[in-house]
Amino acid sequence: MADNLCQICFSCKSHKAAKQYNFDSLTSTEVAIFHPLRQRWREHFSWDASGTLILGKTACDRVTVEALQMNNETVVKARRRWVIGGWLPPTD
Repeated sequence: MADNLCQICFSCKSHKAAKQYNFDSLTSTEVAIFHPLRQRWREHFSWDASGTLILGKTACDRVTVEALQMNNETVVKARRRWVIGGWLPPTD
């Protein structure tokens, strides 16, 4: 399990807990959650036009956004401020 540890925000961390899989409502299957040490973020996720929502490109990504509640109201409110400050979305 140590290979699945990385730095994430408290909100995502508390929602992930020990989850390694989540149910994808589009494909009706259980799918592995994104693994940040084995997969590249930019290949799996993108930002919406406002720079506040994280969008998944594949089933793996969709279940990760859902499982970690990456677009919950509190986080999106914070991201709006980060967009105004020029910190989001990332340019690199």
